Amino acid sequence: MIEQRRADGSLRHLVTLEGLQRAEVEALLDRSRGYARRLGERPPATRTLAGVTIANLFTEPSTRTRVSFELAGRRLGAEVVNLEVQLSSRVKGESMLDTIFTLQALHFDVFVIRDAEPGVLSLVATEVAPGVSVLSAGEAHLSHPTQGLLDALTVRQYKGDIGALRIAIVGDIRHSRVARSAYQIFRLLEAREVRIVAPPALMPEPLEFAGCPRFETLEEGLEGVDVVMMLRVQKERLARTDVPDGDEYFARFGLTARRLARARPDAIVMHPQPMNRGVEIASEVADGPQSVIRSQVSNGVAVRMAVLETVAAGLAHGRGKA
Repeated sequence: MIEQRRADGSLRHLVTLEGLQRAEVEALLDRSRGYARRLGERPPATRTLAGVTIANLFTEPSTRTRVSFELAGRRLGAEVVNLEVQLSSRVKGESMLDTIFTLQALHFDVFVIRDAEPGVLSLVATEVAPGVSVLSAGEAHLSHPTQGLLDALTVRQYKGDIGALRIAIVGDIRHSRVARSAYQIFRLLEAREVRIVAPPALMPEPLEFAGCPRFETLEEGLEGVDVVMMLRVQKERLARTDVPDGDEYFARFGLTARRLARARPDAIVMHPQPMNRGVEIASEVADGPQSVIRSQVSNGVAVRMAVLETVAAGLAHGRGKA
């Protein structure tokens, strides 16, 4: 596992939530809470990262994550450059490391990377120059640490102590980096119970998600839970013979108001987006009073401000130490 801390113990990289201490996660959540704003309120802005240069490198399409990292950097006073890597020199045969080394020569301080290939982020983090930080914006099916943090922040805002909660993660868990990071953070924060709910073909491997009860029907999986976290079903996978098509999936696993009634009356509904309405979730639920999906989007900026500030604040007034 990659070392994510500096010699003094401070957080340098955030490639995964694995290996983080509970105190570190809670400190990030507390800092995020200071940047969180209700819809309609003026967003925070500081000059904490003035002089810091951030590169957002995305080899997969993204809207919410890329934009929220960009806004987070700019609201902290940093210079932010967005690079669609799949459209640049990498397509011509240049490796990700070559791209990173080129950008390092231009004095970038932080690389925010989303990549579909497992292991790329850890490789980059081990090869970057001292004082440079690497943050994950999503790695293959393995992890999405800032999504896990924003999900935990949202749950705290609406439900309080995570230790008292039953949480159901529902849908395409086998292929979901969101599910894996949610599992890591909710287990670290000692949620009362974390359930996984999915059709057999979309369940993870038997040794994954240790300690989580598994349910293959939505009705049973939602019984008495406090938090319902729906996952996006990728429509291109629905053509596979072992996965039901969109209408059949919705009939069996779509979250409707009737099925949501199995959860606690004050349960909240979450979704990382983009949503497939009428596949994994009904519009009446996505837009209903128990939905906190828009708050998740807003909290994404707050969490990414907190993470950027944590790893890069020292660079604003001189280079940090590895």
